[in-house]
Amino acid sequence: MNRVKFGAWMIPVLFILLAAVPFVAQAIGEPFYVTFFARVLVYALAACALNLVLGFAGLVSFGHAMFIGLGCYAVGILSFYGISDGWLQLLAAVVVCALVGLVVGTVCLRTSGIGFIMITLAFAQMFYFLMVSMTTFGGDDGLNINEPSNFGLFELSGSTEVYWATWAVLLAVTIFLARLKKSPFGMVLQATHINPRRVNAFGYSVFRVQLAAYVMSGVLTGLAGLLLANLTAFASPSYMSWPVSGELIVMLVIGGLGTITGPIVGAIAFLVMEEFFKGLTQHWMLIMGPVIVVIALVSKNGFAWLIRRREEPAPAPSAAPAAAPKVAAVSAGESQ
Repeated sequence: MNRVKFGAWMIPVLFILLAAVPFVAQAIGEPFYVTFFARVLVYALAACALNLVLGFAGLVSFGHAMFIGLGCYAVGILSFYGISDGWLQLLAAVVVCALVGLVVGTVCLRTSGIGFIMITLAFAQMFYFLMVSMTTFGGDDGLNINEPSNFGLFELSGSTEVYWATWAVLLAVTIFLARLKKSPFGMVLQATHINPRRVNAFGYSVFRVQLAAYVMSGVLTGLAGLLLANLTAFASPSYMSWPVSGELIVMLVIGGLGTITGPIVGAIAFLVMEEFFKGLTQHWMLIMGPVIVVIALVSKNGFAWLIRRREEPAPAPSAAPAAAPKVAAVSAGESQ
């Protein structure tokens, strides 16, 4: 099977294998693997969301864990007041993450490069210390979630339920991002990374396009936080600390920046390696660090070589709407 055909089947094969995990875990009598891979899927969802701004637009957000924490506390705080309605918790997570993303994005996108990195980090640390100082909701010790999110027809009351909910959300987000990447908006978003001056020259607003992507990314990351809160039955300020943001970036780097399945592959590789090395020694970071460096050096774009040809943007069709040639011309600015 050549590389192109392998790439074409990458997404369905990947999700079929992930769907088999609960059945395999039950067959071998190891329910731990359901919980472990549910965590993998949650972080894969967060990495996919980060890929929207880092992989597509080239914006190195070092504070995306902030949205995971906000999603967690949307569940935790409402549960603290006896509200276990999952739809209300979902609405709260989406609204809060969208508003915070709008404010933070509006400020951060006034800068670029190292300034953008540092300001996103500063906002994340600000929310981290805000939650540490709120002793009503557990402060530094975190907040236990006694009741899972109840969506009426189903509730996220166990690892298996969270696993299937995360699997479905991740599949929907993957399909959505694959379509968005090839849409006019997705092409302009990628062009803002390649040649922002040309994007502006063609009449598009780089700021508005990147802000829309940042808000969208924040909301999707908040969904990962909501699922993580139900998986662990816990909301903690540590979920929004800067090491978590760093781990998401590493997952993207070893999986393949800007690809659709790269964040999922990266999350699986990162967390499986972490679990494996933890079983070998308590000094597992001394082993994992060099391994990640080797992966980054040997394969310049992580595991993206497996899927790169499939995920290259298709050329704009000749019979496309009037905006399409304009977008294609913007994307092609780098080569001229």
